[in-house]
Amino acid sequence: MQRNNAVETTIIRTFDNYISANIILGRLQQSGIHCVLLDEYTVTIDPILTNAVGGIKLAVDKEQVEQALRLLNEFDEEYLRSVICPNCGGNNIIQVSKQSPANIITAVLTWLFSSYAIATEKVYQCQDCGYETEKIPENNTAYN
Repeated sequence: MQRNNAVETTIIRTFDNYISANIILGRLQQSGIHCVLLDEYTVTIDPILTNAVGGIKLAVDKEQVEQALRLLNEFDEEYLRSVICPNCGGNNIIQVSKQSPANIITAVLTWLFSSYAIATEKVYQCQDCGYETEKIPENNTAYN
């Protein structure tokens, strides 16, 4: 009788390039998290397929999801402290809930059905000038 040793995983983040994906993969593995990248080769070989396959997916052992998410938040916060706003040159960028009608409806539904939490859309916002972007700005020194 053959025994199935498959590990159940959960996708916790997607990437559109292999460099960022592999940096995060390596940092999580150094911290003892069992994780793999899915669709890495497809996206790397043919970037046009990125949207079709949903990007490069970071899958983590289901038992380590909370720990991995905590580490990802720490990595993001560390990175944000070094990022420069492309609009004003400040480095006071934080992640906030997007101010949109969909998020307002989400807040009302969450309030009405308090046991059913709905995830809101997030954006990165410069606290100095108000600039918003859906992705973490690239870490660079040139700005407008």
